[in-house]
Amino acid sequence: VQLQASGGGLVQAGGSLRLSCAASGRTFSNYNMNWFRQAPGKEREFVSVITWRGDNTYYADSVKGRFTISRDSAKNTVYLQMNSLKPEDTAVYYCAAYKDGSYYWGQGTQVTVSS
Repeated sequence: VQLQASGGGLVQAGGSLRLSCAASGRTFSNYNMNWFRQAPGKEREFVSVITWRGDNTYYADSVKGRFTISRDSAKNTVYLQMNSLKPEDTAVYYCAAYKDGSYYWGQGTQVTVSS
């Protein structure tokens, strides 16, 4: 599966962005879809996941209540709605498809939140 993330940008603290990750190749609907992020000088960290059926979602504590993950199987796309953004949310955001113990990564999209 090939993944293309988009939607990053520069936003002020308190603002919102919506990231998109378009999938192509293998059957998108069979994969759990994840968002990770990596801030400068830090390790990549988990942000959120949505199960392949779209019936369960999980979030890192740091984004819970502010971010919402969703998927549109008809469009082969997963979204990350990010509200009430904070400067500490600044990072490169990556989408990743997961199945049978393997992650498939897309390229990242930069999110910068100014204070």
